[in-house]
Amino acid sequence: MSMADIRNNFVGIKSPNPFWLASAPPTDKAYNVIRAFRAGWGGVVWKTLGEEGPPVVNVNGPRYGAIWGADRRLLGLNNIELITDRDLQVNLREIKQVKKDWPDRAIVVSLMVPCEEHAWKAILPVVEETGADGIELNFGCPHGMSERGMGAAVGQVPEYIEMVVRWCKANTRMPVITKLTPNITDIRKPARAAHAGGTDAVSLINTINSITGVDLDSFAPEPTIDGKGSHGGYCGPAVKPIAMNMVAEIARDPETQGLPISGIGGITTWRDAAEFMALGAGNVQVCTAAMTYGFKIVQEMIAGLENWMDEKGHASLDDIVGRATPNVTDWQYLNLNYIAKAHIDQEACIKCGRCHIACEDTSHQAITNMVDGVRHFEVIEAECVGCNLCVNVCPVENCITMEPLAVGVMDQRTGKPVSPVYANWTTHPNNPMAKVAAE
Repeated sequence: MSMADIRNNFVGIKSPNPFWLASAPPTDKAYNVIRAFRAGWGGVVWKTLGEEGPPVVNVNGPRYGAIWGADRRLLGLNNIELITDRDLQVNLREIKQVKKDWPDRAIVVSLMVPCEEHAWKAILPVVEETGADGIELNFGCPHGMSERGMGAAVGQVPEYIEMVVRWCKANTRMPVITKLTPNITDIRKPARAAHAGGTDAVSLINTINSITGVDLDSFAPEPTIDGKGSHGGYCGPAVKPIAMNMVAEIARDPETQGLPISGIGGITTWRDAAEFMALGAGNVQVCTAAMTYGFKIVQEMIAGLENWMDEKGHASLDDIVGRATPNVTDWQYLNLNYIAKAHIDQEACIKCGRCHIACEDTSHQAITNMVDGVRHFEVIEAECVGCNLCVNVCPVENCITMEPLAVGVMDQRTGKPVSPVYANWTTHPNNPMAKVAAE
């Protein structure tokens, strides 16, 4: 029996666990959402609804492009699908019924309507009437919507974000979550705008503009529709590092500090979720992993998170959310007096030589390949700058490790002992902007 309490309260929206399904094909109708809830998902963000009238039209051919790892594991998906292509009233009826049948689960409704106040005023009360727990403003759909003044076209203009958030806050009692597009140079700008407009939370990242491949026979991008292709939205494990950086940027920005964040981007395991939450996300949303492995993966996520929390003595999600945020800093504040060297475990070494070649050709010539006429790989400490490239190219886990030098030990590369004093680039003598304390 797990001791850890993984119940989630995100801007007043309660769910039995922090794992929600993101707004996407898996949440497009009651059938899928009920299957998801049966499998154990804590909540869903219903696939984006548009205004009353003829629904959007999707292509009738392939909608996904893919990037695979060497074992054909799906690492990235690119989709050209649009918002729901089902009638608004059908979606609203289903949302109302599912919420009634599953009162303990979170149902947030994703919305995308034209950038005019009357359009938002029209849709908010009908969504509220379903009993939904909140809304998510879709400012990220990267394709097929910009001509209507929706999606990423709005999400790339901070003033529009602030304006739409204000309209929503003025016209609904439901919590408002603003979903941010990553197709922008500085994610803090739209987050600050949403915050200024009064948003209850932000969620990110939406998908990244991408073309996943080109067919070298037809010379058309994939997926190909009648000989042509289009850019689409990139998601899956491949985007996780980009998403985590953007979450951390918002979490540590003084202007948005404390703004609740729902983390999205390649979350496949409990560990991914824990990393997002450590960087400041209050919960997480999943799509590609469910599309790859099915809804039951949530059971592994729940069990894994509970086991890890029990093992580490974390009683509730509050113990982990934001714990890593203070440890994210700017390069100029990193300690230049911290010195580490690579060390090769000779027992584990399979003598493949990849570390030697990587270091010899592209780094610091700090790894031998022959010692006394025998094939042997070891670190030449006097040349090692501690870059850890060798660790990353070595095919054997933990065969090469980075060992910090203790204070006072001689660094053979510089001939100087390791200093106990923290020193960074802001005060370094080589820095033309160095701020040295006045004598």
